[in-house]
Amino acid sequence: MTFSIAARCDKTGMFGLAVSSSSPAVAARCAYVRAGVGAVASQNITDPMLGPRCLDLMERGVSAQNAIDVICKNTEHMQYRQLTAVDARGNSAVHSGSEALGIFGAHTEQNVVCAGNLLSSEEIPKVMTNAFLQSSGNLGNRLLTVMQAALDAGGEAGPIHSAGLLLVDTVSWPVANLRVDWHEGADPIGELGLLWKIYEPQLADYVTRALDPSQAPSYGVPGDEG
Repeated sequence: MTFSIAARCDKTGMFGLAVSSSSPAVAARCAYVRAGVGAVASQNITDPMLGPRCLDLMERGVSAQNAIDVICKNTEHMQYRQLTAVDARGNSAVHSGSEALGIFGAHTEQNVVCAGNLLSSEEIPKVMTNAFLQSSGNLGNRLLTVMQAALDAGGEAGPIHSAGLLLVDTVSWPVANLRVDWHEGADPIGELGLLWKIYEPQLADYVTRALDPSQAPSYGVPGDEG
């Protein structure tokens, strides 16, 4: 019911995660990123506690693999969970429990890990990682390219209805947190792409608004002069 990519940009150090599912509001439960630390996806009969726990471990210097190992050793019901992580050194790791749904799988490379369950094919995660490694440009565009590649390769076994994109850079909060929580037309990734096209040119300005409002530009809405 879910496929995702967690990744690090080796040029900027940014982390990002993109995820899509047949379930509603997938990004609200499955996507976790932390500036300077890493990106984690917690999916398949999701436990939202796993993402923050994994990031906490990596923030203390634990590698992505060791963080997942610690969680698997000390957490019940991990046979039902899928957990992926990329750390600050670009190491990637994954756990796919034996009770993951349908066709499931994962693929790791330096700076990227992709995973999914209820997939149309076990090859989907590898298709996704290859698409990431062959892509260029900013991290948001690259993640959306990967999600579209997954769709084109068959994606989930059934229709998808929600998607999300989460990015962190040098500030402590996400610089992009875009979500399509439900799409009846079964094209949430397309809708997410439209949101990103609107938001991406303004991303840096919204950071400026937080750091130094005196330098923030106006967007022309009533009452907004800067």
